[in-house]
Amino acid sequence: MQRICFCLQVKRERLSEYKSRHREVWPEMLAALSRTGWRNYSLFLRDDGLLIGYLETDDFDRALKGMAETEVNARWQRDMAPFFDVSDAARPDERMQPLPEVFHLA
Repeated sequence: MQRICFCLQVKRERLSEYKSRHREVWPEMLAALSRTGWRNYSLFLRDDGLLIGYLETDDFDRALKGMAETEVNARWQRDMAPFFDVSDAARPDERMQPLPEVFHLA
């Protein structure tokens, strides 16, 4: 099992709406995440827009690929892209780069 942590940057002027959207994640998106191996998935958002994501999965690359192949993920990523500060055209899920784990207390 892999523990994955990643950071993204949400635009400060979009924080409230970003939080609101995540209170009502589409049921088909939740089902797709579960089906493709995303477990114990959490997002944390700081007031300056720093977004920390955490999940557990058997294989992160496979979990990303599985979601990338779903229609619901394409819709979700398209809807969520304007919330992020990015300098390129990559979708938010394509920008998830795992941080190296330096300590874990089991």
